[in-house]
Amino acid sequence: MKASDVMNRKVVTISGKASLEEAARLMVQNRISGLPVVNDQGMVMGMITEGDLLRRTEIGTAPHASWLATLLSTGHVAQAYVRSHALKVNELIDGDVISVTPDTSLAEVVAIMESRRVKRVPVIDDGDLVGIVARADLVGALMKLMPGSGEGLAVTDAQIRARFLQEVDAQKWTPRIAVECVVKDAVIDLRGLITDERMRAALRVIAENIAGARAIRDHLVCIEPISGTVISQGSDDERTVA
Repeated sequence: MKASDVMNRKVVTISGKASLEEAARLMVQNRISGLPVVNDQGMVMGMITEGDLLRRTEIGTAPHASWLATLLSTGHVAQAYVRSHALKVNELIDGDVISVTPDTSLAEVVAIMESRRVKRVPVIDDGDLVGIVARADLVGALMKLMPGSGEGLAVTDAQIRARFLQEVDAQKWTPRIAVECVVKDAVIDLRGLITDERMRAALRVIAENIAGARAIRDHLVCIEPISGTVISQGSDDERTVA
């Protein structure tokens, strides 16, 4: 999937010349936590977010620099003063525009969000702002694509088993040679040896995502890889697939 598949095309923007009071009002009125800042030509200059408005003198949250911090880093202290006292939007943006294109993959979008520690990115196409992708848009896309309960699907036990083993084979962390499953009446019975309890959780998740599966029984045995000592065992309890 690409940014264009999930982006919100109705983007609320604000001029860099606008007041911070207007920026705060737009965020509250539209129930959003960030605004692209544009110049007179409509080009994106940066973003202003709720986070930029947290440390303010008006609400008594402005940072108080120690004498040592003032002595060692006057520039940082001066910058903090600007952030807590500025009145115009353009005084809080640094000109570093973090953006993506409509063709940017969602994997790249997420990587940018994580590496740059941002919650939203504007989508720019040939200099024009065409949308914005926020974390909520990604969660919405996930919700639409997540598998349902599988009710009504005509899937045989053999098909369920084959799909489970195919997914196991595709993962590098799975002890494929030591893991097996038996499927009867759409119940996946996990069997075999694992060497880490986290593998148990991951194998259960694989089973839960198999279309048509009704429930899971965990008979996996976790052993210490060198000595072969049994650390834990599964049980006969059925875990219903939601």
